Amino acid sequence: MRIGVALREVQRSEAGLAVELRRMADEYQDEVEIHHVAQDLARWSDEHVHELAAAAARHGEDSETLAGPGRAGPGSPPDAGGLLAAGSDPGLALLADLRRLYLAAAGVSVDWELLGQGAQAVKDAELLELSGRCHPRTLRQMNWANAMLKVLSPQVWAR
Repeated sequence: MRIGVALREVQRSEAGLAVELRRMADEYQDEVEIHHVAQDLARWSDEHVHELAAAAARHGEDSETLAGPGRAGPGSPPDAGGLLAAGSDPGLALLADLRRLYLAAAGVSVDWELLGQGAQAVKDAELLELSGRCHPRTLRQMNWANAMLKVLSPQVWAR
């Protein structure tokens, strides 16, 4: 069934988002809010990946191949928009990472939306409930990255 494609894509993108959030938590340990919130948000993505695996199994998808080695990465990271090309300025690097995180979360959000639409089409109430429960958390991840960009960018640009 084609809904398996949507399940695979959400699981892949959630796993990639978790990787990116953990990378940011590790890289910005001195930025207390980023370090701790990114860890918390990564746990949400981990929970989503786990729940998606159960849903995938119900649809005959092999969750091992969905979340196996080499499948959890974020893939090609979105273009940093030239922020990193400006040199090794730590403020610019942070903005580039937050921008990348925001774009990754936006991609996951689109995947959840598509999965929810697919769940409605195939009349799968459990999958629709899963999408309805997890998608708002993804929106909160995206909104947090956006808020951090709004808070930090004036400080970085003014230096």
